[in-house]
Amino acid sequence: MKFLVAGLGSIGRRHLRNLVTLGEKDVILFRTHQATLSDADLADFPVETDLEKALALQPDAVIVSNPTSLHLQVAIPAAQVGCNLLLEKPLSTDCAGLDTLHELMEKSQKQALVGFQFRFHPAFQKIENWLQEGLIGRIISTSVYWGEYLPAWHPWEDYRTAYSARKDLGGGVVLTLCHPIDYVRWLLGEVHSVAAFVGHVSDLDLEVEDMAEITMKHTNGAISHIHLDYYRQPKRHSLEITGSKGSIIWNEEENIARLFAADSQGYLTFQPEPSFERNDLFLAEMYHFLSMLKDGERSVCSLEDGIRVQHILSAIYQSADQGQQEVILLKG
Repeated sequence: MKFLVAGLGSIGRRHLRNLVTLGEKDVILFRTHQATLSDADLADFPVETDLEKALALQPDAVIVSNPTSLHLQVAIPAAQVGCNLLLEKPLSTDCAGLDTLHELMEKSQKQALVGFQFRFHPAFQKIENWLQEGLIGRIISTSVYWGEYLPAWHPWEDYRTAYSARKDLGGGVVLTLCHPIDYVRWLLGEVHSVAAFVGHVSDLDLEVEDMAEITMKHTNGAISHIHLDYYRQPKRHSLEITGSKGSIIWNEEENIARLFAADSQGYLTFQPEPSFERNDLFLAEMYHFLSMLKDGERSVCSLEDGIRVQHILSAIYQSADQGQQEVILLKG
């Protein structure tokens, strides 16, 4: 199979390395030479700087890993010529153009996977199993805290020039750290409404929001609260789910999921294998994408999932602009 990797920043290069690790060598690179990393590791691959010429080489699949605001400039032309798509999250900065992309993919009957890699995390998969088994009863509430110090993300570059810090490229915590929006929806169910506060509160030199407080009401009545920020030191990423018969907690530092069962007053614990590392999530994601293409495996995170998350992200900004008013996503 032939692959086109569009965008060679850190995530694009990770996808490229994982493709090669999984035995895929027929890879074309589409790039604009705006990345801040060295080009030394790209020498063995053909490069195109014109998207039309790149797509004329008839790749079977396109990996869309350029900045968020530019995703659809690649995804829609790729869909028009019948390519399968692995799209980095979020799909875009807003919902414009998503109906067009969806219609094109429906017409071509090609495969799409949205890159919310926490769906491949062994601890999150275990938590999802626990919830499906009803081990903590009815889900009542969930709390997520994700804070990281932005200047420490990519030490090789000025944080102010990174896509995550630039409004024109789709930066800001709501879009850049949107993984919890997806995994909370996956674990708890569809989102009915959203209320949010979004702002710049730290001393970082940014033109985008560096903090968001988001409350979501799910169609099953559960309430989830998500805190996102660019300024916490040391970084923290944690999840707590409270049910009528117990609770589940996880944090990234320990990487252990713990379930407390009220009836037995005891704990169940789960920890990934000692060899587990962050890239395993992306490697599992790429393996799944290849299985979709070669074996017809169903997408773990479909284009429809990505579009739904995009509507929630837009509702977050809408609520913040309206003074934290609740924004209804689903009627009834």
